[in-house]
Amino acid sequence: MSVEAREARQPWILLAPAISAVTLLLLVPLIFIVVYSFWLRTATGADQVGFYLDNWQEALTDRFYRDILFSTLRIAAITTVVCALMGYPAAYFIARSRGNKVILLLLLMLPFWISYIIRTMSWINILGVSGALNTLLMSVGIIGEPINMLYNETTVILGLVHFLLPFMVLNVFVSLDGIDTNLEDAANSLGATKWQSFIQVTLPLSLPGLAAGGLLCFVLGAGTYITPLVLGGPRDAMFANLVFEAIITQLNWPLGSALSLMLLVVLGALVMIYNRYLGMAQLMKGLG
Repeated sequence: MSVEAREARQPWILLAPAISAVTLLLLVPLIFIVVYSFWLRTATGADQVGFYLDNWQEALTDRFYRDILFSTLRIAAITTVVCALMGYPAAYFIARSRGNKVILLLLLMLPFWISYIIRTMSWINILGVSGALNTLLMSVGIIGEPINMLYNETTVILGLVHFLLPFMVLNVFVSLDGIDTNLEDAANSLGATKWQSFIQVTLPLSLPGLAAGGLLCFVLGAGTYITPLVLGGPRDAMFANLVFEAIITQLNWPLGSALSLMLLVVLGALVMIYNRYLGMAQLMKGLG
């Protein structure tokens, strides 16, 4: 074999483990889900192998699924906006801090050391009828009886913000940390106030990080099912809960596969739009 041929094969040899992992852990299961979505679950509970469009017809035409999908996207959008409003100041504070930046980043990463399920269920002990907040309010005389603060859309959004806020802060921090502070000093030397230099210099340069954090928060928020399952009521189910219900509870793999692919297509379209206009480089920096 010639030297040129060996050099041409080297990149593929190095990529072989990663390609194999992606193929076995992502591509092959996705193919199974696509195939399952065209099967049909019979009245006896057995899956009938074939090419049927009944599951897709039900998923796309049933108003129930469409309303839940729109509600899921709305909740994810509200969560993303709240994370942006809360996360940007925190990221700016960390990026501009002197001497204790590593400690602040470590504190930001601490929630990842605790299970997501435990963090979500902790809100029950905080907002429950006998939780810490009701106990505090009653002890100081603000309320006379416990307030029911759980199992509604607000607590679902609260739990999602609790889960997703670090992702937003990290992405915005990476973007802000890469901005040369001399640009702000130059704007100030030209007569701009600190607020004007922030609006005209810092904020525009940090928008890619804000967009990356927004995409990550939106996709993770729209695809979660633990938070609405634990903190939401019967009317606060999100689309992933429908997939869980179809596959785990009803054992209807064909319908659950069609629903999961429906959500995958919607979120995948958003990722494609983001990649078309902003690129994935900034998102990879935040994840790294």
